[in-house]
Amino acid sequence: MVARSQEEVAMSENRPHARSRNPFRRALSQDRPLLGIWSMLNSSNAVEGLSECGFDWVLIDGEHSPVTLPDAIAHMRAAKGADIVPIIRIPWNEPVLIKQYLDAGATTLMLPYVQSAAEAEAAVAAMHYPPRGTRGVAAMHRASRYGTDKTYLAEAGDAVALIVQIETQQALDNLEAIAGVDGVDAVFFGPGDLAATMGYLGKPAEPAVVDAILDGHARLKDKPVKVGVLAPNPELAERFVRHGFDFVSVANDAAVLFTGASALASRFQAVRAEGH
Repeated sequence: MVARSQEEVAMSENRPHARSRNPFRRALSQDRPLLGIWSMLNSSNAVEGLSECGFDWVLIDGEHSPVTLPDAIAHMRAAKGADIVPIIRIPWNEPVLIKQYLDAGATTLMLPYVQSAAEAEAAVAAMHYPPRGTRGVAAMHRASRYGTDKTYLAEAGDAVALIVQIETQQALDNLEAIAGVDGVDAVFFGPGDLAATMGYLGKPAEPAVVDAILDGHARLKDKPVKVGVLAPNPELAERFVRHGFDFVSVANDAAVLFTGASALASRFQAVRAEGH
């Protein structure tokens, strides 16, 4: 990651959330687009390697890859110590899952398929201890350093961040209401499911889908919530970054590996076909 000047550091520390206990909110306070990569391979080695590549955040996908809770813990450990923020996408907006992943030490969760303000409010409640929320209380877990962090319970609300995904036409219709829920730190557009609900199954880069995402971004321009997006190809990733999204997933590890490997195989198959 490119080092920042002392002036940039000083400016960022005066922005909202700059002193937050949550690393995702601190990163967002830098007032520049955060570049991320999706991790689908369920490999701690991959996460560890990606953490050294210059990305600002890595998404550990527990919805569409075989990542379990123990896997997620291993991946968070792999990212620890690197200048990268691990975000965990859990399989569903479910209070028990949210509690388990928070207790396991996840600090930033992404929840799929949130379609209404009521669903967002339920997610926020599950993220926080009473009286603000409904998160169950335990003393001996990884998040509290197994009980050695005596400030954890008091400061846990500032330690966690919530990202909700906008993935359906219904969610788009309710966008401002969802984004306005206190405790929702960011919304994240998922073009794959959004395309499907708009009648473009398997076509996340369809112009109508992209336009809907850009329109959603414009609708939230004056809101305090941060806005992110998953880019289905490098061209759209560049467009989203230039457009001013706060955080953008520019690739996923599986695609990088297999696209690169396929290109190498094709190159040397051509060499072989030319003869020795």
